[in-house]
Amino acid sequence: MRQILGSTRGRTAVLIVAIVALIVLVLLLGYRKNFGPEHYAQLAIDGIRGGSIYALIALGFVVIHSVTGIINFAQGEFVMLGAMLCVTVYHAELAALSPLSPPLKMLLAVLLAVAGTTLIGALLERFAIYPARNRRAPVVALIIITIGATIAIRAIALIIWGTRPYFVPAFTTLEMEDLTLRLGTLIIKAQSFWIWGVVAVVLVALALFFERTIMGKALRACAINRRAAQLMGINPSRMSLLAFALAAALGAVGGMVLAPATRPTYDMGLMLGLKGFVAAIMGGLLSYPGAVVGGLVLGVVENVGAGVTSAGYKDIIVFVILVLILLFRPRGFIGGGEQAVEEA
Repeated sequence: MRQILGSTRGRTAVLIVAIVALIVLVLLLGYRKNFGPEHYAQLAIDGIRGGSIYALIALGFVVIHSVTGIINFAQGEFVMLGAMLCVTVYHAELAALSPLSPPLKMLLAVLLAVAGTTLIGALLERFAIYPARNRRAPVVALIIITIGATIAIRAIALIIWGTRPYFVPAFTTLEMEDLTLRLGTLIIKAQSFWIWGVVAVVLVALALFFERTIMGKALRACAINRRAAQLMGINPSRMSLLAFALAAALGAVGGMVLAPATRPTYDMGLMLGLKGFVAAIMGGLLSYPGAVVGGLVLGVVENVGAGVTSAGYKDIIVFVILVLILLFRPRGFIGGGEQAVEEA
């Protein structure tokens, strides 16, 4: 048995059997609740909405890890900051904002939320990660710094915003009540289309950035081989700063499009960050397409699993998936060959 689990083929076979068993279990549980195809379709659509946010968070993890070798556990707090800054700016009663129409005010809130969170991400790298790297601190120490940053950001958010949940109007109506579309038996909120559309635009923009711009190619070079990139004249320190800023922007975008679909709070980043991390692990932690697919799959699986059981099991399902991946497929479902990040 040890030899079977020790081989790649054996672990893959065990994983396939586990997946088939889980699918059968889901169908049996759904049958007990009289679920039909329309119920599973509704759960899958709602799961894709949440999975799109997980994909953005996972992309942030991948951007930072591929360039620096660090797992940034503050990524979930960037999502929280994006949502809460958007809330603050939109509801601010300032003389300069009062003449603006609601659409312009929402646009300004979104832009300032992304810009402010990006600045915080850059400051985190420059004043916490950069000095530690200069002193040749081990990667574990850098990861612990990001955990400390998570705690500090959440504590500051608690002081500023308190514990109560906030409201952000839906982007379509700019009111608390969103439009609801019915496609047969399926019900889709208009905000879901905003989430999917924004994620699609971000993915296209990232693809163009990495393929068509000098900075994007330099970032990819650092991700492939840090030492060789430095020998070619690329400054790894600047790429690390860019990676943190880009990851913060991705988190902020996810937070601000998610805010109208939920009630943002100061501690919302904890579970979102952990789920984004699981999605990144599913994609191999080094693959951008893998992070996207991992986020979407995770969103569907957790929502369908919670639908056939109970909403209280939603978070448990995510961590069961994480344990299964780490046991049987530690490189992820889509992650390719292992890439080493060299220290400068």
